[in-house]
Amino acid sequence: MTASRYRAVLLLLFLAIAKATSHAADGIVIIGHSTVKRLDVQTVLRIYTGRVMEVDGVSITAVNAHIGSSLRKRFLQVFLHQDEDNYTAYWTVRRRIGQGVSPRELPNTGDIIRFVNSTPGAIGYIDESEIQPGLNILLR
Repeated sequence: MTASRYRAVLLLLFLAIAKATSHAADGIVIIGHSTVKRLDVQTVLRIYTGRVMEVDGVSITAVNAHIGSSLRKRFLQVFLHQDEDNYTAYWTVRRRIGQGVSPRELPNTGDIIRFVNSTPGAIGYIDESEIQPGLNILLR
């Protein structure tokens, strides 16, 4: 392998790793009630797809931004690798076979923050620009 080809392969590998780990670059922050500890990306994915309902002995209640919001679209793409149609279809099937219901939707960031702060075990996501003092940041 030539030196230039080797550098190109390393650059592509670096870019792939950077993309896979750059959730904060998309400006989404996962917040939680004070009873919830830090989470990793895989746990967030499992919570929002109904495959994890408890973390460290705490029952988790996830909330979504409203359908059609740019925040929700970014969250679905970055954390769940899905679009709205696939996510809705996924939860439609789960509901029909008795495997739960999708997370509750709240109309705006203020409602998400209030719900998360007042509900033990609650988690949600907000735009990084909406961070307020005192929020329990679970994942950036």
